[in-house]
Amino acid sequence: MESLAEVRARIDGIDGELVRLLTERQGLVRSAAAFKADEQAVHAPGRVDEVVALARRRAADAGLAPEVAEAVWRAMIGAFIELELAEHAAARGPAGERRTG
Repeated sequence: MESLAEVRARIDGIDGELVRLLTERQGLVRSAAAFKADEQAVHAPGRVDEVVALARRRAADAGLAPEVAEAVWRAMIGAFIELELAEHAAARGPAGERRTG
């Protein structure tokens, strides 16, 4: 890299790819949500710990600080959990009963 502008352009390109991948992940999260009966299933703390541990191992293997990976994954998972909870609440409606079709 010869300039800050080049570095920033590369970062912007990576950010675009990250958005594409997060969009794909969101679709899968929404698909998984259809199998979850309640908020406890959405929170799934055991699954969160499993995903974070895997991200830390993959990060270490790839040369990324595991602490950075953990922080990013926890923030990402938290945001997707909030999305799922909102969608579950909307699907239940005001009476708290699950709506169909």
